[in-house]
Amino acid sequence: PVLRLLEAQLQDQRREHEEEMEALKNQVDLMQEELEKQQQAFLQTLQLSPEVQVEFGLQQEITRLTNENLDLKELLEKLEKNEKKLKKQLKIYMKKVQDFEASQTMVPVERRLHERNMQVAVQRKEKDFQGMLEYYKEDEPLLIRNLIT
Repeated sequence: PVLRLLEAQLQDQRREHEEEMEALKNQVDLMQEELEKQQQAFLQTLQLSPEVQVEFGLQQEITRLTNENLDLKELLEKLEKNEKKLKKQLKIYMKKVQDFEASQTMVPVERRLHERNMQVAVQRKEKDFQGMLEYYKEDEPLLIRNLIT
């Protein structure tokens, strides 16, 4: 059984590794395609007049900044959504804490009575056990202390 478990874990790790490698290969392929596009665009701009090169460069920069801006807006929306969710959770937890604190202050006498009843129940259960007790010599002081308390 242990060998099968280890084999299964090894297969899982191998599968995860292969999936990760495939994802990285895809990412490298996409980056190579992007690099080729950029090189072609660069070569095309070198053939253009200086004025057109500047205009093309500005258009490229505007496009890049627009895309970056959209990404940042999307990130901001996600963060705002997460913030709202966390605020709701905080309100819920604060309410639970307040309820808990209120229950702690309102019924200390009832709680003490309940704790006494619990102790009595535990003591009765312990009294039902009869027989011999096996223990290590070094555990004797701890055992005696627990018996006394």
